[in-house]
Amino acid sequence: MGCQNTATEQHHPHQPLEFAHTSLLEVLRDGYPGPFLLMDSAVVRDRARQFHSALPNIAPHFAVKANPDLRILKALRAEGVSFEIASRQELELLLPLGVAPADIFFSNPVKPREHIAAAAAAGVEWFAIDSIEELRKVHSIKPDAKLYLRIFTSNEGSVCPLSGKFGAHPAEIRDILAAATALQADLAGVTFHVGSQCTNIDNWRIGIRAAHDVLQQFSAAGLTPQLLDLGGGFPVRLGDPVPDITDIAKVIREELDAIEMPLRLIAEPGRFLVAEAGCLVTSAVGTTLRNNERWLYLDAGFYSGLMELKDGIPYILDTERNGRPVPWTIAGPTCDSIDVCFKGYLLPDNLAEGDLIYVRSAGAYSSACSTRFNGFPSPEVLVI
Repeated sequence: MGCQNTATEQHHPHQPLEFAHTSLLEVLRDGYPGPFLLMDSAVVRDRARQFHSALPNIAPHFAVKANPDLRILKALRAEGVSFEIASRQELELLLPLGVAPADIFFSNPVKPREHIAAAAAAGVEWFAIDSIEELRKVHSIKPDAKLYLRIFTSNEGSVCPLSGKFGAHPAEIRDILAAATALQADLAGVTFHVGSQCTNIDNWRIGIRAAHDVLQQFSAAGLTPQLLDLGGGFPVRLGDPVPDITDIAKVIREELDAIEMPLRLIAEPGRFLVAEAGCLVTSAVGTTLRNNERWLYLDAGFYSGLMELKDGIPYILDTERNGRPVPWTIAGPTCDSIDVCFKGYLLPDNLAEGDLIYVRSAGAYSSACSTRFNGFPSPEVLVI
């Protein structure tokens, strides 16, 4: 395909296997069935409770794109978590679960017309925009839609910056407000995103202050502010230390205390609620020494669960081998050159064909982003 090799260097020391619990052993009792993602619903529920405890006045709306497995969605709903969607297909996952459409937020800032129409017909009320064009598009389909404006904000310190693709810049906001008042559109909220896997707590401070300023502009333009959506980006423990949810919550509370207007407060956690609940299990299909470099080939790679490596997500790998740690280049099974996952990753020197590799904290954006490229299967999702 001629794709650029996007492998990233990782140098995590080998760590003892920590999740060889009964359920994992049960799956492997009759042999390795092929790549699979094992999700622990108890961990999902625990993370939901952590979020509720740290930010009791902010309603979490799970980003369905992070893990759209119905069993995970049911577990989150049982913990009082609501949802945000990016497409009609994600909406169609939620409706059979009895989720109230009026409580579903359509947060994709640029949506196909047919997706907007389907959501409007189902009863979805809130739609994100970040441009005059999208405002006009949504208003032409659903004139009474409640709109929330996604604004540009700092993504410094985030593993996966998201501010380049979406977000209205300050110079654009005045024209968007003018268009909303001219159309008599219900532009009622502001949202921002600090970047995925954000390790810089100040991004929330900066984002909330910017949102507050825009909400004040709403009032000055004759609009009625109703909503502040803090977006996602809440980090999980991967390779390096990350801010704890309680530390992030402290900053958020401090900034919200300075906002006097009554607002509905929500956030869109995705990775935070599901990542640590998942373990991706894959197997070595071969090893070799190539130009004095050790290569390990797995039956799951960039196209089958590890796509986020392209953005630098520092997954931690474990194995039951206990050899001397040495650098490995780790690749997936396809014939595409982009399917190189790690360079210089420290794993035991005695790894061999058939050994299992366990990818920790892989419950977000793994199975959801997998494909069947080259005919290799997507990892099966098992939920306990």
